[in-house]
Order: sequence, then C-alpha cells, then structure tokens
Amino acid sequence: MEMQTSPAPPKGFMSSYLEALALVERLHRLLLDVIKDEFERVGVLEINAVQALLLFNIGDNEVTAGELKSRGYYQGSNVSYNLKKLVEMGYMHHQRCEIDRRSVRVRLTSRGREIRDIVTGLFQRHAEGLVDRGVIGVEGIDDITRALRRVERYWTDQIRYIY
Repeated sequence: MEMQTSPAPPKGFMSSYLEALALVERLHRLLLDVIKDEFERVGVLEINAVQALLLFNIGDNEVTAGELKSRGYYQGSNVSYNLKKLVEMGYMHHQRCEIDRRSVRVRLTSRGREIRDIVTGLFQRHAEGLVDRGVIGVEGIDDITRALRRVERYWTDQIRYIY
C-alpha cells in the first residue's frame, strides 16, 4: 500500500508562518506590558500583569486551577503559584471542594473584581481605539479570530493524535 503525500505548501508559506508565530509571541508579551503600564498608571503596583489577566479571565466564575489549565489559559505551576499569591493578597477567595478535598475552588473578592474592572476598561478603550482609528474593524478582527482558532485546532490535533 502506497502512502500518499500532501502537496507542498506554497512558496513563501514557511517564512510567513514563522513570521506569524513570532508575531503571536511578541503580541502576548506586549499585551502583558500594556497591562503592566495601565496598573502603573493607576497606581496598583502589588499585582503583576499575569495575575491581572488571570483575574480578568476568571471574571464572575468560580473555578479550580485545573479548570483554568484545561481551558488552555495557563501552565500548571504558574497558575498554582499565582492563585496562591492572589489569595494571600486578598484578591481571591478559596475553598476546598466538598467532593474532592484535593481540589480548591477560587473566586474573586471585591478587590479582585476591581482589578478585573480595570482590565475590562483597558480592553474596552483599546477596542474603541482600534475601530475609531481605522486600525481594524469587526470583519477584520473576526477574520483574525477565525484563523487563529483554526491554527489552535490544528496544533491541538497534533498534540493529541500524531504521536
């Protein structure tokens, strides 16, 4: 039985792919810098950008560290460390699960919701600025999101099924 080979990607695809990967990586670091800058501007210095983003992503939910990891937001030790620090600083409540005593559920305190609201306001201003300045519109952002979701699905499939 002869194995079929896929057609080669178009000329220049590899360089564009590598450029896109580098851009995604730079954008993530830049997002953290933008959040850090916002917190310095408003005088909140005890929390870092990763912790602020964690509070934003938890929002009004009550979650476990495992749920945050399974959603793909954070890596294992990183999320556990940051959740512990956020509880110690009073930004989150934690409570052991009744069924699985090893698992801890967390939710935002009023202080945590204040941080979440700062990040929400920052993102709202950015969204308005992107549209107002003609940087990107609804169709453009939807196209980017769809393309990134397809890449995410492809990478996820590579992890789960190839090896």
